Amino acid sequence: MIELKNVTKRYESLTAVDDVSFSVKSGESFALLGPNGAGKTTIVKMLLDFTRPTAGSLSLHGIPSTHAECRTSIGYLAENHHIPSYLSGWHYLLRCAELLNINRSEVTDQCRRIVEMVGMQGRESAKVGTYSKGMIQRFGLGAALMGDPKLLILDEPTAGLDPIGIRELRQLLESLKGQGMTIFLNSHLLSEVEKICDTAAIINRGKLLVKDSISAIVKDGETLEDVFVKLVRG
Repeated sequence: MIELKNVTKRYESLTAVDDVSFSVKSGESFALLGPNGAGKTTIVKMLLDFTRPTAGSLSLHGIPSTHAECRTSIGYLAENHHIPSYLSGWHYLLRCAELLNINRSEVTDQCRRIVEMVGMQGRESAKVGTYSKGMIQRFGLGAALMGDPKLLILDEPTAGLDPIGIRELRQLLESLKGQGMTIFLNSHLLSEVEKICDTAAIINRGKLLVKDSISAIVKDGETLEDVFVKLVRG
């Protein structure tokens, strides 16, 4: 589903990603972990062709990330995404449906289903300007789910969510995983990553430290957070 081969990204004198290689299988729940500035978001940007590698290659569904067709079945939630305050959540989803060229006969039913999935029934008609950060995050996730993508890329999806919202997000991701969706997750909430994901990669200062199953990474009564801190601190 996703493959990185010897990927390096430099910005003048800064090496943001340094010779990173790993793959993510179809149907897998994968977490890309690292401290701030480790290179996680740069990798996501390269997967989505927002920026291109200095060296190496990335592919999705076996298609180079530079080809637009590889992104037709991807849902993406950016960190700190923005929704215009004058729209309602419902109209935001409708606009996303238009951009995705979803059949008009299916749009209303799909929007209703997504509003229910993200737990925003009864608030979909209110203006986004009246929403909390967590509510905006829920509609951002809803937009990422429009069109039933095969791959879901989420950059800090728990940002702004309260403990109930985090639990509901976890339950939703577990449900999507059960339906065969591939999930690529960036998160600092390691306790939730440990519950949701099958595999993880930890990077620091652009270098890959480990990539394996969660069960192989976490041993001898440690938590994922324990292993993360140990590896990052060296």
